Amino acid sequence: MSIESAVVFTILVCVTLGITYWAGKRNKSVESHLVAGGHITGRRNGVAIAGDFISAATFLGTTGAIALGGFNGFYLAVYIPIAYLLCLLLVAEPLRNLGHFTLGDVLATRFRGDGVRGAIATSSVVVSLLYMVAQFVGAALVIKLLFGIPYWWAALAIGILTTVYTLFGGMLATTYIQIIKTALLLTCGALLLVLVLIKFGWNPLSIFQQVSEASDGAALEPARKGAAAQWEQFSLIFGVTLGVLGLPHVMIRFLTVKDGAAARTSAVTAIWIFAIFLITLPFLSYGAVLLVGKDAITKASGGGNLTMPLLSENVGGPLLLAFVSAVAFATILAALSGLVIATTGSISHDLYSKLLKKGQVDHGKQLLVARIATVSSAVVAMLIALAAQQQNVAFLATLAIAVAASANLPALLFTIYWRRATAMGVAWGMVAGLVVAVLIILLSPTFRGGEAILPISSPGLISIPVGFLVMYLVSLATQPRGEALVEADQLFDRIRVQAVTGIDPGDPDDKLYPSKRVADRRTT
Repeated sequence: MSIESAVVFTILVCVTLGITYWAGKRNKSVESHLVAGGHITGRRNGVAIAGDFISAATFLGTTGAIALGGFNGFYLAVYIPIAYLLCLLLVAEPLRNLGHFTLGDVLATRFRGDGVRGAIATSSVVVSLLYMVAQFVGAALVIKLLFGIPYWWAALAIGILTTVYTLFGGMLATTYIQIIKTALLLTCGALLLVLVLIKFGWNPLSIFQQVSEASDGAALEPARKGAAAQWEQFSLIFGVTLGVLGLPHVMIRFLTVKDGAAARTSAVTAIWIFAIFLITLPFLSYGAVLLVGKDAITKASGGGNLTMPLLSENVGGPLLLAFVSAVAFATILAALSGLVIATTGSISHDLYSKLLKKGQVDHGKQLLVARIATVSSAVVAMLIALAAQQQNVAFLATLAIAVAASANLPALLFTIYWRRATAMGVAWGMVAGLVVAVLIILLSPTFRGGEAILPISSPGLISIPVGFLVMYLVSLATQPRGEALVEADQLFDRIRVQAVTGIDPGDPDDKLYPSKRVADRRTT
């Protein structure tokens, strides 16, 4: 362990712990713990949303995938701005106007039964845990590189810090830590880009020319390794583009702002940050291939997850390595905290308060359950991460995104936009999408290696249509009749007005005091 690493890490941890202490004094209710009381501004929330996604999967995983896999690795991230554009157009404002704490609350505005809420809560927990594993792997590898400690010790340290941040600071601390680390990450990316360009005479095209010559053009061309590999690539793109709209830890960000206008501002801000940051990744990744070498990258981490730390050491020495690694560490901790909150919200609010206790629970006990779930989810994700050390973290994250696209996304879109959706159709569609996605992952080369039953690992191309199709067919088969149909149509019309305007036409007070409705509804 170098002195530089110790100093930089100590400063960063102290800053984040200070934010947690400040937020902890304000984190006294379920509302503040899960959605920061709805008091985050649109711009700040947009920066935090960007921070949620520019995490270990992007900064470490995507750069490693480009360095080792060439152009195909860029597919892991290049479609993220498109995904958030869809988010802006389809779900950002309706989520804010319909939701309280979780995605389950959004669906419950239309479907009152326990089945729908239970299905999306279960799906959200599975998705969040899968995504947490990717962050744990990335963080543990960085700590292992810097301090020379065993991988499992590093994972344990990450779990403890994540638990502390989330347990005491809640969503408020997580949001401001995300904002700070996003600013640091953009600074870090800009600094690395400048130092890499200096090495190549300030000519960015020289990087591409040299890496093309070194690989006989293969690094700059999409890989063509047969039909299975191409279907795998398309499935991955399909899942990433649609899956963002179903990620619980990203979608609940739209519940932390005061109104629909702020939700739109959040999405627009995030899109600009993504576009600016992602365009630099090929330059950094190919620069690492030329300056560090593929063999050194592969030796440091089988999935290429340490490409950026190795590049920073090459162009800036131990001090830059310490800074970049510390920023990557903060990036992962912030993302993990948001994921833990999404998981605990589904457990404490949906499963415990609404399903088990039927809403008859005091807020103090619900907050206690949320904190117990915080510890439990961190432990489970850490244990899974111990078995996934050699996996590329960007690929692990895309698997979680595909599961979200297969289960959560169809449920949200059908709830908001399709009149004939039924509670049974939505619930069974989520179950079908979730089960098919997880089965494909378990039978794929990712988990079974050479004994894989299926040739592809990314399930989106199969599981997303399954989720939509089952939801559609079961809804058609379970249509209400007579008076029940009239009531269902009236409820849908009411939901559509509320999704667009934030005003519940069934409550006269909403027409005058929509913001009051949000506050009252969240605390009841």
